[in-house]
Amino acid sequence: MALLLACSQVKAQDVVKYVQPMAGSGAATTPAALKHGAGTELFANTIPSVTTPFAMTQWTPQTQPSENKCIPPYHYNDDHFSGIRGSHWLSGSCTQDYGSLTVMPISGHLKTAVTDYAVPFAHADEKASPYQYNINLKSYALQASVTSTPRCAIMQFTATKADSVYLLITPNSDYKQGFIKIDAANDEIQGYNPVHRIYQGWGKEAGFKGYFVIRIERAAGTTGTFAGGRTFNVATISNQQDIGAYLGFKLKAGESIRVRIGTSFSSMAGARKNLEAEIPGWDFEAVAAKNKAIWEKALSQITLKTDVEKDKRIFYTSFYHAMQQPRLYNDVDGSYPEFASVNKIGKLQSGNYYDDFSLWDIYRAHLPLFELLQPKLVNDVAHSLVLKGQQGGWLPVFPCWNSYTSEMVGDHCSSVIASAYLKGISTFDAKEAYRLIRQNAFDTPASRADYVEGKGRRALDSYLKYHYIPVEDSVPDAFHKKEQVSRTLEYAYDDYAVAMMAKKLGKTADYNQLMKRAAYYGNVFDKSTGMVRGRHADGSWVSPYSPDSKVYYITEGTARQYTFYVPQDVPGLAKLMGGPAQLENALDSIFTKNEYWHGNEPGHQIPFMYNFTASPWKTQQQVRNILANEYGDGPGGLSGNDDAGQMSAWYMFGAMGLYPLNPVSGQYLLCSPIFDKTSISIANGKKFEIITHKTTKTAQYIYAVKWNGQPVSKNYITYNAIVKGGKLDVYLQEKPDKHWGAKVDMQPKGMGIDAR
Repeated sequence: MALLLACSQVKAQDVVKYVQPMAGSGAATTPAALKHGAGTELFANTIPSVTTPFAMTQWTPQTQPSENKCIPPYHYNDDHFSGIRGSHWLSGSCTQDYGSLTVMPISGHLKTAVTDYAVPFAHADEKASPYQYNINLKSYALQASVTSTPRCAIMQFTATKADSVYLLITPNSDYKQGFIKIDAANDEIQGYNPVHRIYQGWGKEAGFKGYFVIRIERAAGTTGTFAGGRTFNVATISNQQDIGAYLGFKLKAGESIRVRIGTSFSSMAGARKNLEAEIPGWDFEAVAAKNKAIWEKALSQITLKTDVEKDKRIFYTSFYHAMQQPRLYNDVDGSYPEFASVNKIGKLQSGNYYDDFSLWDIYRAHLPLFELLQPKLVNDVAHSLVLKGQQGGWLPVFPCWNSYTSEMVGDHCSSVIASAYLKGISTFDAKEAYRLIRQNAFDTPASRADYVEGKGRRALDSYLKYHYIPVEDSVPDAFHKKEQVSRTLEYAYDDYAVAMMAKKLGKTADYNQLMKRAAYYGNVFDKSTGMVRGRHADGSWVSPYSPDSKVYYITEGTARQYTFYVPQDVPGLAKLMGGPAQLENALDSIFTKNEYWHGNEPGHQIPFMYNFTASPWKTQQQVRNILANEYGDGPGGLSGNDDAGQMSAWYMFGAMGLYPLNPVSGQYLLCSPIFDKTSISIANGKKFEIITHKTTKTAQYIYAVKWNGQPVSKNYITYNAIVKGGKLDVYLQEKPDKHWGAKVDMQPKGMGIDAR
């Protein structure tokens, strides 16, 4: 794994104890979530997964047995346990699990219907950490534990009294599909759970399966298969509702059964190879100890000095959540299912192949975080995206379960690929990568079937014709229909990202055209209201206008909230509003009216935009308020869907004192750190330190900054400076300093705080 190799020289600290895996597994209790969230938006949808960073499979207690959309396998408020699941849930999302399996231990009489064998539990019976989960199933007099490796797990079930014990193994298909076989000759249980798509192509098979191979430490006394409540004396069962296999044992008090499980997306042979490579023996404690060491090393890449233990818990829990995705897809030998194919297996020569990219979310702060921490991972990510474009013919806009989805709005592969290239992280073929992102920006598939499948930008024809997407185009071939203003704004940013890559490649004509398109955001800005607004094809504005209500032409939010989504050109937005002072007033309004919604990603840059006004101190103030009020260390401590780690990455950046408002630019806007000292071990062996100096214990406003001992007035630092290592001293006082950073160039031409 890229992360593990890059962290090999980082000295481990005692930090894994700060991770709270239950955080985010309950309903949100933060102020913004309670005001603006509704339904599934009220849940962070994280799970207490036992895993390694960016693993293929996460292992979680199961309280929800289905793979249905927006239902994570574990809800904190549930009170019945139904097994330990090998899950491919997109952490913090509202998508679906897929290709999963569950192992459930029971005692006494055999029961095979989940409604019969699910057992009550209390949270006091659980102990969760990133590297091991334990539960005491008092009703069954059994204790269950799991630990894991990137592709495999080992479970241990211990009887606290003598009894008959059964292990129920279920592929969790909601489509009456799947296969399981008890292979007594090879002492294995083999099976698979076919993966199905959602969004574009909803319900179709994704062309690959979640495969598993299971080995049990001792021979079972009785075996069989089942479908729901019916049992069968056969070794194989497939394609029925709620299928599974059972194995029966007689256990004495204190006696244990250990189970090793290999998973793969390529084949059962691949699952077997993964198991043999990663967990060849039966020493549960040794695997758990190794997993703990992996997490200690990974989390210790960032060390913190502070007396506030709660802040450490939130920070390291956020770090843990940020390392749930993207998902490793290849086996130990490099085999992986090719993108958007049917049972076609590719073979990597180097690196890893990743999927499950919640790109509408993670291009903002999550992937920029790992550009700093794990550039090799980001290089593999960029390679994976280019491979998807080559194998499917078009770059996907939101690739999950190794398929096209066209979920959400925008085309943020462009941002990820361009950013990796501009920062010198990538080793992909730049001309080929540019060909693919340019195709998405300029072309629509000639085949209607390809477009419906999810290839290409939605409503690109309208965008190019009108220079915005009019409300007459309802964007029918998308899960998120309409949302025309949000699409216009996000395509303008993506055009800017492609333009930056075009410029570096010397493609001047493309650059000039794309930069004009990057200003199309102005075509949905209504100067009479000072905000974005739906627009008809004839140029007239949609009426009536309610800027603080959710409307059809805005994605998951309001016009006031989305008005600020112009990360590529904040000075241009300010000019439309009437100047920096008017931008500041508009920013003030969203906070004074209590309309800022932290649970919706397009707002994540808003607090940092004061850095483009005469009052950067307001960024420092608002970020501190959000850190204090929209994050906690309990089950309700995340302000809405974590979305594959974006919400968590925002916390990490904000708490450290910087944020990539424009991810492609390489600039990180400054705010006031909450820690006395933050030390980041850069992958190249350098160290980046942020030292906070306070005039009082509660000081939070910047009055001076030094870079490597030299005073600076810029209120941002660059990627190039950070990766070369150095020390950023930030000086804080009680009252706002209305001079520091207030004269920053609204469109910096230089590199700001740079080591060059």
